[in-house]
Amino acid sequence: MASLTIRQLDDAVKDRLRKRAAANGVSMEEEARKALQNWVAQTRPRGGMATRIRRRFAALGGVELDIPARNGKPRPLPDIFSDE
Repeated sequence: MASLTIRQLDDAVKDRLRKRAAANGVSMEEEARKALQNWVAQTRPRGGMATRIRRRFAALGGVELDIPARNGKPRPLPDIFSDE
């Protein structure tokens, strides 16, 4: 197994690590090892936002929408676009 030395660790980070280790009943080394394992195990989603949204909702099987037919008449612009 490999060893890792971390230099210039902020005192506040070390203190929080010590407190978490004590709360979990393990050594600081074990707590740091678990934290690193959890962090490395996380996978980042690939693709852009649309791809991530599509993946999230893929299990729903899609949605069918009733889209009304166009009547060919242009819709008037909202008042905020008028030149008056």
